[in-house]
Amino acid sequence: MAHDHGDQDHGHDHGHGHAYHHHHHAPANFDRAFAVGTALNLGFVVAELGAGVYANSVALLADAVHNLSDVLALLLSWAAAWLARRPPTPRRTYGWGRFSILAALTNAIMLLIGIGAIAWEAVQRFGAPEPTNSNVVMWVAAIGIVINAATAAMFLRGRDEDLNIHAAFLHMAADAAVSLGVVIAAFLIGATGWLWLDPAMSLVIALVFAIGTWDLMRQSAGLALDRMPPAISPDRVKARLLGLPGVTEVHDLHVWPLSTTETALTAHLVCASDTNHGLLQKATEAVDQDFSIRHATFQVETAADAARCRLRPAHIV
Repeated sequence: MAHDHGDQDHGHDHGHGHAYHHHHHAPANFDRAFAVGTALNLGFVVAELGAGVYANSVALLADAVHNLSDVLALLLSWAAAWLARRPPTPRRTYGWGRFSILAALTNAIMLLIGIGAIAWEAVQRFGAPEPTNSNVVMWVAAIGIVINAATAAMFLRGRDEDLNIHAAFLHMAADAAVSLGVVIAAFLIGATGWLWLDPAMSLVIALVFAIGTWDLMRQSAGLALDRMPPAISPDRVKARLLGLPGVTEVHDLHVWPLSTTETALTAHLVCASDTNHGLLQKATEAVDQDFSIRHATFQVETAADAARCRLRPAHIV
């Protein structure tokens, strides 16, 4: 429930909402998905590297190198998911949830570096195309489709709720699509003998990753810089709080991500009178139910208090 901490000397009431904390929505546990996905992809990387060297396929080698970065990405996302479930400490009062944002951002950066490496190698190969064993390439890539699609499926249900899980899903889903492209290229090379299809498919791989990574990069960078989560509208939050009984003004409103799944809010609520019984509870319930903001702190002020509040102007933080 919400608690009132009276500040009689300054005429303010400070409320820290704790409504629904007894059924707090902790990050879903994807430990099994991470463990299985990491093991499958690590084994596939070893097989794909060997096959790429044997078949002399830059597309297969490029995909193997990227799959290795996927193993690292899965491990990073796994660590972030595990840390997000750790309880807060006296010095880490918000816990370790912030690490999930850093993990998503790091994964996006790793993916962009991989894109550059793939594109560069493909351009180099255009000038000196070499024959490949299309049958080996096709069968290894087909195995990759199964492994990557199966791993992506394990993160399917959490991709819309957690950007960290979305990053893991994006890596695996993109790799499944790329492996399909490699199969198509290998088949066409075997049928036509056009060696340029191998580096061309590598450029397609780079393009697929670039498109898929852009939104992840933008969102994770925004969260790392305390940008309000895109699913939450500041105008709607303010309007919802203004709609509470007795509230005449809302100022010093701040909403920021604590992790890829949790959001915090602070705001000053100005009331027409000193009577605000139950306001903190109602405000806390409102932002939880409407915006899934479960860590809300409110300061209740009278009109006289608001007139003296140095944080009232919108341009002051």
